[in-house]
Amino acid sequence: MRHQKKTIKLGRTAEHRKALLSNQVCSLIEHQRIKTTLAKAKAVRPLAERMVTLGKNGSIHARRTALATLRQKNAVKKLFDDIAPRSAERNGGYTRIVKLGQRKSDSAPMAFIEWVDMAEVVEERPAEEKKAKRKEAEPKPQRTEPERAEPKKEEPAAKEEKPAVAPAPVEEAKPKKRRWFSRKSSDEK
Repeated sequence: MRHQKKTIKLGRTAEHRKALLSNQVCSLIEHQRIKTTLAKAKAVRPLAERMVTLGKNGSIHARRTALATLRQKNAVKKLFDDIAPRSAERNGGYTRIVKLGQRKSDSAPMAFIEWVDMAEVVEERPAEEKKAKRKEAEPKPQRTEPERAEPKKEEPAAKEEKPAVAPAPVEEAKPKKRRWFSRKSSDEK
């Protein structure tokens, strides 16, 4: 029976799990919000809240205890200077878990874990335009027609009097005939 064995194992050894959770808490301190699986978020929450409680204490012993757990000086400094004072009037519940749905690749349930008292609203960066997977073809030199540039300004008046003659249609390039595994395309039949 597993009575009173509350540790979430996460499929890792004790050392690996300890390192993972401390790194997650350090990332949470640095970025104010992290996206992770729901199981990891639930495992990170007690450790993060324990660290905030140490930060609220503020003693040298509390700082050394936090440093022994987190192993990153800058994270401990930010915890004691920024995050713990924001949560001074709160008696617990310093973090919030927001469920996001399932990850596309393996359907793992995903979640945000974030501080309840965030100083600034964390906004995600707008998605940049996706780059083409293939190299784009070199731009074809555009035809320069200086004669047409001037009539464009006078074109509305010319349209009222007499419609302009349409230029001759440019021949479209015929698609290449492709033979694929010796099958004839529909055009060649």
